[in-house]
Amino acid sequence: MTSDVSGRAVVVNIPDNAVRTLTVEDIYDKDKYDLSKMEEGDVFKMLNATREGLTDEEVNERLLKFGHNRLEQKEKSRILQFLLFMWNPLSWVMEAAAIVAIAVSNGGGLPPDWEDFLGIVLLLLANSIIGFIEQQNAGNAVKTLMASLAPEAKVKRNGEWKVIAASGLVPGDVISIKLGDIVPADGRVIAAHGAVSMDQAALTGESLPVSKSVGDELFSGALCKQGEAEVIVTGTGEHSFMGVTVKLVHSAQNDMGHLQLILSKIGNFCIVGIVIFIVAEILVMYAGFRYNYRRGINNILVLLIGGIPIAMPTVLSVTLAIGAKQLSKHKAIVTHITAIEELAAVTILCSDKTGTLTLNKLVIDKSLVKKYSDTDNNQIIHYAAIASRMENQDAIDACITSTYGDMKKIREGIEELDFKPFNPTDKRTEITYRTINDGKLHRITKGMSHTILDLCTRDKTTEQIKQLNDDVDEFARRGLRALAVAIEDVPNGEIDCKGNGFKLIGLLPIFDPPREDTKETIDRALKLGVKVKMITGDQLAIAKETGRRLGMGDKMFLSRTLKDGPPIDSSYHDTEDLILHADGFAGVYPEHKYEIVERLQKMGHMIAMTGDGVNDAPALKKANVGIAVADASDAARSAADIVLLEPGLSVIIEAILGSRQIFQRMRNYAIYTCSVTIRILVGFSVLIFAFQFDFPSFMVLILAILNDGTIMTISKDRVEPSPYPNSWNLFEVFTYAIVYGIYLSVSTVAFFAVIIKTTFFQDKFGVQTFEYRPLTDPNPEWNDPILHSIIYLQVSTISQALIFVTRSRGFFFTERPSIILICAFIIAQLVATFIAVYANWGFTDIQGCGWSWAGIVWIWNIIWFFPLDLIKFALRAYFDPKHEQIVEEVLTSKPSTDAQRQRRQSITADNAVPDGPPSRSGTVSNAQSLQQQRRRSTISDLTAKYYAPVIDHLSTSQRRGFAGHASNKVEPTFVAAPNELRRFSIVQTQQVSAVLNAGGEGANNRMNAS
Repeated sequence: MTSDVSGRAVVVNIPDNAVRTLTVEDIYDKDKYDLSKMEEGDVFKMLNATREGLTDEEVNERLLKFGHNRLEQKEKSRILQFLLFMWNPLSWVMEAAAIVAIAVSNGGGLPPDWEDFLGIVLLLLANSIIGFIEQQNAGNAVKTLMASLAPEAKVKRNGEWKVIAASGLVPGDVISIKLGDIVPADGRVIAAHGAVSMDQAALTGESLPVSKSVGDELFSGALCKQGEAEVIVTGTGEHSFMGVTVKLVHSAQNDMGHLQLILSKIGNFCIVGIVIFIVAEILVMYAGFRYNYRRGINNILVLLIGGIPIAMPTVLSVTLAIGAKQLSKHKAIVTHITAIEELAAVTILCSDKTGTLTLNKLVIDKSLVKKYSDTDNNQIIHYAAIASRMENQDAIDACITSTYGDMKKIREGIEELDFKPFNPTDKRTEITYRTINDGKLHRITKGMSHTILDLCTRDKTTEQIKQLNDDVDEFARRGLRALAVAIEDVPNGEIDCKGNGFKLIGLLPIFDPPREDTKETIDRALKLGVKVKMITGDQLAIAKETGRRLGMGDKMFLSRTLKDGPPIDSSYHDTEDLILHADGFAGVYPEHKYEIVERLQKMGHMIAMTGDGVNDAPALKKANVGIAVADASDAARSAADIVLLEPGLSVIIEAILGSRQIFQRMRNYAIYTCSVTIRILVGFSVLIFAFQFDFPSFMVLILAILNDGTIMTISKDRVEPSPYPNSWNLFEVFTYAIVYGIYLSVSTVAFFAVIIKTTFFQDKFGVQTFEYRPLTDPNPEWNDPILHSIIYLQVSTISQALIFVTRSRGFFFTERPSIILICAFIIAQLVATFIAVYANWGFTDIQGCGWSWAGIVWIWNIIWFFPLDLIKFALRAYFDPKHEQIVEEVLTSKPSTDAQRQRRQSITADNAVPDGPPSRSGTVSNAQSLQQQRRRSTISDLTAKYYAPVIDHLSTSQRRGFAGHASNKVEPTFVAAPNELRRFSIVQTQQVSAVLNAGGEGANNRMNAS
């Protein structure tokens, strides 16, 4: 039976065993059978299901009929994927070079340049093949990582509850949904425990959570905000609300990845450089030197081939994928791999206190136990342990008994006669027991300090009352909870009779202690230039005491200061100044976390935020790097970039260190490849301008092949992490590249000049002399085939050696590279040397130079190599203070100086410009420069999309988003993506360790009440 629009009951004829006899199309034809409106009994009949769930046999049968609970992704053609590696701006330049070689290189009585054409095509194919293979390997690595974050659901099968992969759900399954869960399939509520509400904003546009009761329909992707429910699954996969919508909506969100933009900007830098020098060469060669057409084209090919870092997209993307796998070894699973870049740039880590900085386990500080009698500290704890439950303990009882030690010895020699557990009215526990050796009766009570004090009548004095009050106040100031203990004897031996009066014997300080490694970890974070801020919902006094114990400072404030501004007695200038320099905030609600993150970001800082609950999702989404801790809810994990498999802050710091190593590999390569581009463009152009020396274009191909083969090993190189946060400061990268490139060009030009303008090498080593040849010669001017070989070897060896300078922060020999990089370098240099010494390739105008000239080249390059470290140190002396300045400002708790506040205000104003992306590295000084920046960004955006095929394998899921919303703005009803949607990628870690059980949490609430 169902109902029509007017609400009248309509009889539905459901055939017997409908789930078998009807087709899938008929079952989901709403005109025939509307599962969303049927009576509950009809739903069970339609799906041939019961409240005890399905059997394994039924599940297997339905999987064959309905398919798995996922949206099947249409796989791209592997051939198309391969070809797309040759469809990006860098490849276009190489393809243009191939066209020039085969179609434009004509004239002079010579055939087209088939050698260069074939060489370029082979280089493109080789790069595409290597990139495609690496993409597949990296993609498999990503899938392996995501397998440890499998979507799961709690389902009733064969009458028993079990947790399975959400993709295994079928219509008719009975599933359980609790607070923080994301509904894995469409269904109808068949049982509700408490008030149930669902956040469906990402699906239906409803901005407020919707209450659900028995009989109501749930949509896959909805977030449980309150209560628990049992649901019968009615629609899975493409037959769910989400699946049907995907069929109707074909638009996809184009989320431009940050790595794509970086690739685009570096590629554009190289392309612009090539264009500038090609124009300069055309003017000089044809207008100035009156080169013939064919000779000039060959020189243009040199710049086209040698100036393009064709392997860059593959190297950077594979480095990230391999790095993500390395991070997983530190129990940090990256759900959005390009977030590794942002983790390396984090300057402030906003961390929760309970469970991350602390153990989330109550303990007694024995050194602070207060005595009010001659009973010693250990005996006071023993009495408190006797007055605790031995089974089904809450957090306080567990704390006391574990502090005492051996559970078996706590009640050794006594007999329990009566036990009164804690209740909110009495706010204490009490035990009456008999000692076996003498048969006497005794009572012990423990609980809220003033409740126990009011109960005490024996040996109670004014001084004792004052002392207790002072001790309780001291504990409160230090963030410690107080638990009083009192004892009395029962002389007449009757359980129900009064005793001789309770006597106060002690006050126990209870607190949640820091983790053993937290203080050391915070010290490591500070050395890495990362400020750790405590963001906790706990009391201010507790936050301050925890901060003191951890050495992270006690300049903490209540969340109301975010609205009211700095306290009158503080020295902070404004709220931004307080937020930046405070050690933490207490009494924080989820909206405060979001506000803290947002304000810090507007000041130009990269923020990491930890969270575990449903309401943390907006802040995790807002942060540059959202981190879901080990026991986080589904919603928090879904909104996070990184999911931790182990509790504690040390896991996060290890992840930061790992991300910085990964970033260093990418940065080292970027500097190296841009430097080589500059040295090719400048070096060979100057040789033409000054000496009319034409380097063979085919030899540049050999250079590119050997360079690419060597440099691809950098993704597995051993590197030291940076001592301060890293980000893509491309001005710095390009500055290093230009300086290195010009220096290497000078080494080549100087070497060439010494060879042809002096007799130094001839006099010292007895090698041959090169003479200027007339223009009628097949190799006119200084274009001797042997000289070509010599210059080839000089360029090849010192260019590849540059990687050892760019990969290290100190002298190149102080940081050992990986074995694979060393081996690749040695092999490449041996190949280059043997080519230079022995190759006699007439088609490319080179002739073996012999071992004497090879030895001279190596000695020359070694001499010129060592100053590269000094150049690096000089550049670091310019750039490092800027990094250190930012770090020092973040780490100090002192108010900002006027200069720092002005710089921060400038950054905040810059980030507030409409449609302008937040600036991470600097400020925009005026409207004109802002327009120029936007123009450059537009060009980068246009070219960035063409790098997508190279880094598609890094996308584990769509960008974080639907688990929580950062603003009140209602997002579009639905946005479909070409890959499996985020809502079916419910990030659910299997290795979750719950530190406190439900009883323990209740005990904590009890202590808060006291």
